[in-house]
Amino acid sequence: QVQLVESGGGLVQPGGSLRLSCEASESIAWIHFMGWWRQAPGKQREFVASAANGGLTDVADSVKGRFTISRDHTKNIMYLQMNSPMPEDTAVYYCNTVPPSPNWGQGTQVTVSS
Repeated sequence: QVQLVESGGGLVQPGGSLRLSCEASESIAWIHFMGWWRQAPGKQREFVASAANGGLTDVADSVKGRFTISRDHTKNIMYLQMNSPMPEDTAVYYCNTVPPSPNWGQGTQVTVSS
């Protein structure tokens, strides 16, 4: 089973930008769908975005127009480009296959604050 490791989180100001990475232990070209989820304190994990190996993408309404998901099959990395983040985007961000496997990684913390 492919292992996924998230990175790139940190503190970002509202209106700034941040790029998260999800590095895979093996080729992701054969994985039909991969995605990002997030979990804010006291809330349930929620879907953020997904990307198919053919290029089709989907993003949650809450981040549409601000976040972009992409996959680089040459590097076996999936990205989440976060533009104009808002304080309500503060959460731990996770990547996984779609549908998600039960083995979630540690995630990467994103804090949006001035």
